[in-house]
Amino acid sequence: MLIEVCAYSVDDCLAAQQAGANRIELCSARAEGGLTPSLGLMRQVRAAISLPIFVMIRPRGGDFVYSASEIAVMEADIEVARLAGADGVVLGTLLPDGRVDRDTTRHLIQCASPLPVTFHRAFDLTSDAQKALDELIDLGIANVLTSGQQPRAIEALPLLEALANQAAGRITIMAGSGVNGRNAVQLARTGVTALHLSGSVTTESPMQFRRENVPMASSIPGEYERFQSSEAAIRAVVESV
Repeated sequence: MLIEVCAYSVDDCLAAQQAGANRIELCSARAEGGLTPSLGLMRQVRAAISLPIFVMIRPRGGDFVYSASEIAVMEADIEVARLAGADGVVLGTLLPDGRVDRDTTRHLIQCASPLPVTFHRAFDLTSDAQKALDELIDLGIANVLTSGQQPRAIEALPLLEALANQAAGRITIMAGSGVNGRNAVQLARTGVTALHLSGSVTTESPMQFRRENVPMASSIPGEYERFQSSEAAIRAVVESV
């Protein structure tokens, strides 16, 4: 069972490697569900760890219907990731009616070649999961990250099992969202061949002086707390499967 950790810092990546994970999905902007990380972060992570690194290619939060200018940014970010030593990229594009945007996805796969591509949880917003999976297999996508079109993967066991059966070894089905040491075995029994988690815990900021009620953004975490990957939480999943 391949274990992939969604990481947002060098420390997250080190925790994942020490816990025995197999691969990193490198992102920024945890509160937005993951955006493209900086070149500096890519370089520092590549220097710090030996695990394969798949870089998120997502230019903004929100939906997955992209304009021509946003696609141009994704093209450029793919090239930056390649030059920074990425082993693969992670992306997802949709049409307004909930279908996979085949033309854009094909184009971005070509931009990334020969690096493998993961289609991320944009898959969970498709109108027909099984049709979308067939399209992604046809396009040559290597991995699909999915919560089974539910908020948490553990709530979608029947669909995950159906997708794993449909994949039949032609593509990796990677279950993600809410994966932990308590449910990893149950998820593995669906037949998926990879699990994806962040293993996040919340820690206090070291800031001593605090000015409350002056937020820097509307999202969490706030200015006086941090989210980071827990080596123990990741190891619990690794050791359970």
